[in-house]
Amino acid sequence: MRKIISNADMQEALLNSWSINSSSKWTKDNPAKGQCGVTALVVNDLLGGQIRKTLLSGGWHYYNEINDEYYDFTDSQFNEDIKYMDIPSNRDEAFLDTNQEQYEFLKQSVMDHLNRR
Repeated sequence: MRKIISNADMQEALLNSWSINSSSKWTKDNPAKGQCGVTALVVNDLLGGQIRKTLLSGGWHYYNEINDEYYDFTDSQFNEDIKYMDIPSNRDEAFLDTNQEQYEFLKQSVMDHLNRR
């Protein structure tokens, strides 16, 4: 039986999992920095739904749509207002923002955190 994962549980797991191992842009002061692609992939793995993207001044930003609701777990990294375009994306595009090692690290760390709750 699959555990129900709340948004709050997912956000906490992500906050406790993001590190230099999941994004080379990570900093202690801005833990969500550079985490959008890898986070969108892990959230997609665990919660399903679709990956969406929007164009910001620094390039593409990835987030999730699950059951017709939008979730951007990494929006705290930005100092600008995000004007979401909700452009359909996919796992291949989101992987352009990360690599296999970062993805595997974040997925395992999030799953470990969720399993401890």
